[in-house]
Amino acid sequence: MNKKLYLQTISILLLLLCFFALLAICVGRLSANPVDVYQVISSKLGIGPSLDESLEGMEIALFKIRIPRALAAMMVGAMLSLSGAVYQGVFKNPLVSPDILGVSSGASVGAASAILLGLGMVERQFFAFWGGILAVVLATTIPKLLKNYSNLVLVLSGIIVGGFLSSLLAIMKFAAEEQTELSTIVFWQMGSFAPINMKEVIAISPAFLICTLLLVALSWRINILSFGDVEAKTLGMDVRQIRGITIACASLLTASAVSICGTIGWIGLVIPHLARLLVGSDHIKMMPITVVSGALFMLIIDTIARATLTVEIPLSILTGIVGAPCYAWLLYRQRANVF
Repeated sequence: MNKKLYLQTISILLLLLCFFALLAICVGRLSANPVDVYQVISSKLGIGPSLDESLEGMEIALFKIRIPRALAAMMVGAMLSLSGAVYQGVFKNPLVSPDILGVSSGASVGAASAILLGLGMVERQFFAFWGGILAVVLATTIPKLLKNYSNLVLVLSGIIVGGFLSSLLAIMKFAAEEQTELSTIVFWQMGSFAPINMKEVIAISPAFLICTLLLVALSWRINILSFGDVEAKTLGMDVRQIRGITIACASLLTASAVSICGTIGWIGLVIPHLARLLVGSDHIKMMPITVVSGALFMLIIDTIARATLTVEIPLSILTGIVGAPCYAWLLYRQRANVF
């Protein structure tokens, strides 16, 4: 793809992201009139007249619920999508996803532990974050013990850790109180932005900004890694160091995302394929497209989840319903390269 067409593609995606972000903060049980939204925001910023009493509820809904939720949806979508693109590039496997090293399983065990201990939402997020990080540490320790640092051993280590943690989570579910703790654990695993506020958005912002910028800056090195270890070493690259940095950043992004909203599947698997379909497999061009596309996809899914029915639909249900057919279509389009 030439530079002009690439800029046109990312510009269109950014415009769509802005449009759906505006739609997300307008849609809800209160007034969906964009004029009311504009009046509330302009009054809050001090550039408009004071609000009528009829719009005070709208102000609370906008700044306490909708804007933080829209920001969180965009950030989480971008984080999971970028993690998927990095894992697929580093492991040279288009079928891996962000939880390949057991991050989601570790985060689920951490969150379930907090629920069983009767802790609040903040503690639950803290436990989930460090549970995900611990899973990555365990998965990366096994190759060191075996003194084998190949991609295959690392993936197998992630499967081992993920399987063990999934069994541990099953034990926690079995021991949980059925009407309260068990239902909370199950709902958390399905993913939701319902409890999100601005504190959670601010909490994951440093990890989002630092890791995203670092991974985009290393995108040309991920291109080289995707060719194989031998080729990368021939070009003078420290394979272990670069792989370690990229995996650590991708895992931190995944753990941060999962810690505030629960486990959400398919995004990190489908969106990188969609980005490759749009701009090709060059990570320098593909990774920014992946970030914007992931943010856009997650924002649309979350808007549908909370606005379609009177009861909010868990996010993993919608991402599975939308993601599975999309992935099947992408595989069909790329069948010559996949099979």
